[in-house]
This record gives sequence, C-alpha cells and structure tokens, in this order.
Amino acid sequence: MKKIMLVEGMSCNHCVMAVTNALKGLEGVSNVDVNLESKKVEVVGDNLIEEALKEAVEEAGYDVIEIN
Repeated sequence: MKKIMLVEGMSCNHCVMAVTNALKGLEGVSNVDVNLESKKVEVVGDNLIEEALKEAVEEAGYDVIEIN
C-alpha cells in the first residue's frame, strides 16, 4: 500500500528528517520518501491509516494538506 501526502512547512533537510522519522515510527510503515521541492511525501507500508499518518506529521510540526 502506498500513500502520497502533500506537506506544508518543510524548508530544509532537518525538516525532511523530522517528517521521515515521525512516519517511520508508525506501525506498518516500511519506507518514507520525502521530496522537499514538491512537498510530497510517499509512505509505503501495510495497513496505513491516514489519520495516524496525518497526526504523526502534525505532531512533528508540519501541516498535511492532502493525502492520496
């Protein structure tokens, strides 16, 4: 299963690491790929729950605009 998230507020590599670590800490997440330029975050894993993904990113201090 793959989810693509549009995340606002990321501006540097520290932001990329913060979002990556927040998402990798969730159960079922096997891979996270953050594209700083497009603000897209690709999350791959099993039984991904959109609300949990959104919560993890927002707790890290960023805004989730959209999840597909």
